[in-house]
Amino acid sequence: MSLLLVITYLDRVCISVAGPRMQEALNIGPVAWGWVTGIFTLSYAAFEIPSGALGDRIGPRRVLTRIVLWWSAFTSLTGLVTGYYPLLLTRFLFGAGEAGAFPNASVAIARWFPLHERGRAFGITLMAAQVGGAFAPLLVVPIQARYGWRASFYVFGILGVAWSGAWYRWFRDSPAEKAGVTRAELDETQGLVAKGHQKLPWTVALRSRNFWAAMGVAFCYIYTFYFFQSWFHTYLVKARGYSENDLLLSSLPFFVAACANVAGGLVSNSLVKKVGLKWGRCAIGVVGLGSAALFAVAVMFTQNQFGAMVLLSLIYGGITFQQPIMFAVCLDIGGAFAGAMVGAMNTASQIGSLISSVAFGYLVARSGSYNAPFIPMAALLAMGAWLWLKVDPTQPLVPVSQLDKTADMPVAFD
Repeated sequence: MSLLLVITYLDRVCISVAGPRMQEALNIGPVAWGWVTGIFTLSYAAFEIPSGALGDRIGPRRVLTRIVLWWSAFTSLTGLVTGYYPLLLTRFLFGAGEAGAFPNASVAIARWFPLHERGRAFGITLMAAQVGGAFAPLLVVPIQARYGWRASFYVFGILGVAWSGAWYRWFRDSPAEKAGVTRAELDETQGLVAKGHQKLPWTVALRSRNFWAAMGVAFCYIYTFYFFQSWFHTYLVKARGYSENDLLLSSLPFFVAACANVAGGLVSNSLVKKVGLKWGRCAIGVVGLGSAALFAVAVMFTQNQFGAMVLLSLIYGGITFQQPIMFAVCLDIGGAFAGAMVGAMNTASQIGSLISSVAFGYLVARSGSYNAPFIPMAALLAMGAWLWLKVDPTQPLVPVSQLDKTADMPVAFD
């Protein structure tokens, strides 16, 4: 799972690192580049819930194999594009294929880890994602300096194909299906996999304040989070005067984020035992997004190159400190509907990503300043910290005692 998320972020951040060269080679301006990064999130959002629900139904083993093979193909195809519109189409299909990776990873965690261990599990796997983002500049910059930006996409496409084969052969959808699992582990994880497929009762979810609070948090923090996967390297070159070789320093925010992911998961695990589930989860969110909002304000007033990099790293660190808890809360609230719930959360977050990537280009073009996009970032991070106070992970959408009754509930979408 951790290796999966390393590859995921290698492939995602690859286009951000290659962005300055691609914009020059394909003659793409700020507004048009915003749509290149945004079109991925549009298709990603559209297919999140169906892919997550499919994982609930048939298990993450088969679904993740299909997802990784698909996105690996379109990672490689990105290196073949020769114009703006073929690039848009390729990125759209890339997003459609990758949708469901995080929901199905969450389904796997829900089936293999009891509640008190999930914060740590998400912390470690999400840390791996940031490690992928950290290594992307260290790998992409030398490859594109010697062989051109296209070669980096060919190389990274191969990694996913190798992972898919190993995953399908080795992984099983539940501990009971896996040879070598001990009786103690089977006893601890018994009951984590629902009997039969449970359809998420959307009529119940859409009336839940808890559901909408979680969706709101996801939208608010991903708006800024996606800057680091889309505009970050272009921002460093065009706003902060970084050269291509200087982009090796752009690994710093991702290393900070990796540490923050693990720290958030570990601190939450400890707090859950000491103060209970609600504040063991929500306190992490308030602190993480509240501090990130303050650092987003500070970066606008910083002239020093390295000082700006440090503040950007702290913004990303604050966001990723609470990120594993967002996924854990989706499992708390979603229960047997973990894949669909994470899919819904990721849909809300990808709407934030789309608006962020497109708005960044428009704000820069209109204002002539790369500081302007940080104003809505700071505001939304502060709003996300406030919304964390409205989330209650102790209140699942459907209590366990009522799960068998959900089959008779009207379902809006599955």
